[in-house]
Amino acid sequence: MRIILIDPSSEARDLLARRLRALDYTVECAPDGLSGAELALSAPPAAVIADLWMPGVSGVQLCRLLRTEPATKEVPIVLRAERDDPRNRFWANCAGATGFVASRRMGELVRLLEKVAVARDDAFFMHFGAGVRDVRDRIARTLDQAMFESVIAGEVRALAGACSVARLFDSLSQLTSQLLTYRWLGLSTLSPVNVAVHAHPSSLETAEAEARRVLRVGPAVCALSVVDGDAAAFSAEQAGPTVSREIVFGGTPIGRIALAPTGPIEEAEEIVELLARDLGGAIRMAALVESSQRMASTDALTQLPNRRAFVENMRAELSRTSRDGASLSLLMLDVDRFKAINDTRGHAAGDAVLTELGRILPKHARDYDLVARWGGEEFVVALPSSNRMAALIVAERLRQAVANMSVADPAGGAPLMATVSIGAATQVPGDSLDSLLERADRALYAAKLSGRDCVYVLDTAHDEPRRSDVRGAEEGGVVSERGYERAA
Repeated sequence: MRIILIDPSSEARDLLARRLRALDYTVECAPDGLSGAELALSAPPAAVIADLWMPGVSGVQLCRLLRTEPATKEVPIVLRAERDDPRNRFWANCAGATGFVASRRMGELVRLLEKVAVARDDAFFMHFGAGVRDVRDRIARTLDQAMFESVIAGEVRALAGACSVARLFDSLSQLTSQLLTYRWLGLSTLSPVNVAVHAHPSSLETAEAEARRVLRVGPAVCALSVVDGDAAAFSAEQAGPTVSREIVFGGTPIGRIALAPTGPIEEAEEIVELLARDLGGAIRMAALVESSQRMASTDALTQLPNRRAFVENMRAELSRTSRDGASLSLLMLDVDRFKAINDTRGHAAGDAVLTELGRILPKHARDYDLVARWGGEEFVVALPSSNRMAALIVAERLRQAVANMSVADPAGGAPLMATVSIGAATQVPGDSLDSLLERADRALYAAKLSGRDCVYVLDTAHDEPRRSDVRGAEEGGVVSERGYERAA
């Protein structure tokens, strides 16, 4: 069997060659990686033995080159180095070597060759005309490809720094659109279940439908959409091939990435394969960060934002309204006679009431209002772009919704009923969050003293709270700076 031996040291090369020839191997020697690669590519051998860190073309580079060539990708390659340490073994393994042996362990090398070297019909694999220049070009292409893959892997791993899966997908779409053109890019995750689509504004509906089919995600899952001109516009009649790859983390499938390329399918398959290879860790990390942030900012019982999250959002909103001159109002709600519910029906009943409030209040507020649990049986609602009248209309709507609710008793008793008292305040010049909260709290206290199940408002710190005279805000109407408008 023919062996190619590559070593920059003539002494070490000759010593090992004599040993191998004594064992009936045909040995061809090369002093460097370049000439060794030329020998291997012109006529693939039974095995290649090379120094790991030889000058010029190293054993790592040589190994990667031979692994990318069809004629030599199955040729056993044994890499050697003076030091037998984890780092050298790591590099040999990463390069795709069959094995690693310390230079001084000649017997171990011989035993490894006996296991891996395979007699070949060299004539079948002959590559005529392969010269030094051709080998250099192949090595350059191999190194360029390795660098490209390394850069992509680094960019994908960096996505782990995203604070949420939504932000990760936005960054992923920016990265992918720089690598190739496509009609749409899609990503799905299994835990939590998410689907995201990047598409051109004019093609979003068609792209989302096609992406859901390829990603195997039904219409019940709300899609996150990234819409811009980086994706190509297309019509339903222009649908073409798609590429999809499973995303795995720790041996477990956690999602899928897919895209519809406008260019060569082979190029798209390569890119998607590279992206899928490292996306698992990034998705897992982003999901964990998102989950931890959600837990830190969400009330466990009602699933509403907690006090901390509400304060953070309100500070930002106050800053915005002060800058833009917009209105901002605040409601503070307290469940009437809540202690009596706990004392007579049990704490499970009290929890059931609070849980139902966590469901009902956001449902009857506006989409852009922020409903949060303030603590105990108290809730707060931030009302952006809302003057005094708009705030009172929303407050009355919430009061009516709670008064009409019926909550199943966990113990099987009669349905639980509840009402809320509400205090309202609207931002005035110079207001801080504390002053706005203080006025809403004073208004709430006045509502409690006046008999509960009502809305009070306090305009300024020097005024006295007044009972709201707003009644009958119809569901489906529009509450805005102008007040309440009936639905058409």
